[in-house]
Amino acid sequence: MNGKTFVDTNVLIYAHDIDAGSKHEIAKSLMRELWSERAGLLSTQVLQEFYVNVTRKIASPLSKVSARAVINSYSGWCIENTLVDISTAFRIEDESQIGFWDALVIASAVKGGATRLISEDLNSGQTVMGVLIENPFVVIP
Repeated sequence: MNGKTFVDTNVLIYAHDIDAGSKHEIAKSLMRELWSERAGLLSTQVLQEFYVNVTRKIASPLSKVSARAVINSYSGWCIENTLVDISTAFRIEDESQIGFWDALVIASAVKGGATRLISEDLNSGQTVMGVLIENPFVVIP
C-alpha cells in the first residue's frame, strides 16, 4: 500500500463492533495493517462519531472508558478540523454532489495527504480531490 489511508467512521466502528460479523474481521484486519505500516489517518469528526456510536448504538456497546481508550490510542492519526477544512468541504459538497459530512471527511483526508479513503458510505472507485475511495466490504467477482 502506498501513501496514507484515511479511515471513515463506519470502518472504525466495525473494527471495534464484535457483533458486526465479517465486517468486523475485515475492518479489524485493515486497522492492524494500517497500524503496522503507520499509514492510517482519522479526523476529530470521525472520532466523535465513533464515540457516540460505539457507546450508544451498537448491539454490544463499549464502555465509555473503553471507547475513550480507543480514541486516545488513535491520537497520532488524528487530523483536526478547522474553518479552512469546512470551507474545503463546502467546495467538495458543491462540486461533487456529496453531503456535507462526507465532504468534510474527504477534506480531512486531503489535508492529511491521504491517497485513499476507506468507507462504506461513499462511492467506491470514485476519486475526489486526488483521494481514491474504496469500500473494503464489497466483494469483487
